[in-house]
Amino acid sequence: MRQFIAVLCLTLIAGATDADVMSAGPGGFTIEHEVVIDADRARVWQAAVDEIGQWWHDDHTISGDAGRMSIDARPMGCFCENLPGHDGVVHLVVTSVSRNVMLRLTGGLGPLGLMGVNGNMTWEFFDDELGTRVKWTYAVGGYREGGLDGIAVPVDYVLGAALGLLQAHVEQQDMDDAGLD
Repeated sequence: MRQFIAVLCLTLIAGATDADVMSAGPGGFTIEHEVVIDADRARVWQAAVDEIGQWWHDDHTISGDAGRMSIDARPMGCFCENLPGHDGVVHLVVTSVSRNVMLRLTGGLGPLGLMGVNGNMTWEFFDDELGTRVKWTYAVGGYREGGLDGIAVPVDYVLGAALGLLQAHVEQQDMDDAGLD
């Protein structure tokens, strides 16, 4: 059932987030996504950071198991994936934290980590009359044969899907906790 919900969320994601490739060129791109989640800022932060293994998509991991993902939300902390045998992957490094307000991560997410690129991803959390507005911005620059503009749309899709999964996780969990499922 969880997999069905994830697929449904991915299918509906285009309508769930306000997304845009802000700019793209051979040397880099900037992506921005926003969504309003029906929960307070502290709850959304907790889910985004402390529960990432519960909402991140299995297909966007090395191991195929999002439950192995974690974020250590402190400067030089790790957005990491633990692998069997004490192995692991650093997906991004935490470079700035303002709890319940902003998390900045640096590096090349996913396959970008295998290229000559670097990026800054910023997660911002704002009060909104409908809950919490979450804004993700990811600016990537560097070298990729053929240019980086050709991968901006796929990266945009993955981040939009992830933000939609975060929204679904928080709102479904809050419904479950309230006995409204």
